[in-house]
Amino acid sequence: MTPERSGLTRSDSLHRQVARTLRNHIEAGTLRDGDVLPSTRELAEQWGVSVFTISEAMKLLIAEGLVVTKSRSKRIVNSNHTAAQEKVRLRNPLVIMVGGFAGSGKTELGRILARETGWPILDKDTLTRPVVEAALEVLGLSPNDRESEAYLSVIRPREYEALAAATLENVSCGNSAIVTAPFLREFGDTAWLARTQATFSTHNASTHFVWMHCDPDTMHTYIRHRGAARDAAKLADWPGYLASIDTDFRPAIRHDVIDNCSSGVPLQTQAKNLLSNVLDGAL
Repeated sequence: MTPERSGLTRSDSLHRQVARTLRNHIEAGTLRDGDVLPSTRELAEQWGVSVFTISEAMKLLIAEGLVVTKSRSKRIVNSNHTAAQEKVRLRNPLVIMVGGFAGSGKTELGRILARETGWPILDKDTLTRPVVEAALEVLGLSPNDRESEAYLSVIRPREYEALAAATLENVSCGNSAIVTAPFLREFGDTAWLARTQATFSTHNASTHFVWMHCDPDTMHTYIRHRGAARDAAKLADWPGYLASIDTDFRPAIRHDVIDNCSSGVPLQTQAKNLLSNVLDGAL
């Protein structure tokens, strides 16, 4: 994997921000066991930081056993311990719905949960992006448009319908599922929340809601790092984007909050704690 320049901020030590992002990629399986990391100098250039910062970040990951050094210039991902566990089969299906703003780490958490349980991860962008981009082009819009009225009123609702249908298909087969999407409108809509719970309950499935909390500086780092074209408008006017969202938003229903700020507890630890709480009594 080749990180792009990330626009790192100094709200937390730079080396800790680099280490956290790489740690999340390793725990989520994006960086796999045996992958060779770029050299210190290459990483420093890619992240736009000093060689010293990268060296300090590597020290943290090496101390945690997530990276091993084979030679002075060769560092390898060591993630045997993050391999998928035996699938957790519940008496009744469980749907974990993970929402949050762009760059909050929804997909990373979803992947970690999927690797821990063996359950399918249903990510909105993964499931719908090719069709969404084609539909936008048919409408004469940019395939990366996520702000226009046409996208918000015509295409976006269909994305969430497709996501709900894929989830329902799984639970109707008795499968638990992890569902990741922003859910910005949905998690604030009590009618939608109640309707979703009721729909899944007809198949004896329970629903658990999770909100990803991430401070603006860390979100900016994540968004810059992933380099997705759909984020271009946000990055072009980051202050304007922040003014358009409520970073204190929380779902209008009982939920868990995962703190994915750069100074927070490692995402893997929080994922394990979440599963422990959610699965208590469900097995």
